[in-house]
Amino acid sequence: MTQCDLDRAVARVTGEDLSTIAGMGFVPLTSVPYETERSPLTVDWDELDAQRTGYFPKRRARRFVTA
Repeated sequence: MTQCDLDRAVARVTGEDLSTIAGMGFVPLTSVPYETERSPLTVDWDELDAQRTGYFPKRRARRFVTA
């Protein structure tokens, strides 16, 4: 089954436009998982947090003056 055949079959069953289905990225099922570097299935939250801390400069602690 080609990609075009798969898109047509899904569009026929769901009633959606072929262009809508083609943009959703349906792929045939395989025995080996299909992954691309552009869309990883996991997120390394520690790495993401480390990247985000560079976006905001560290603030100095506020001092409260007491009278």
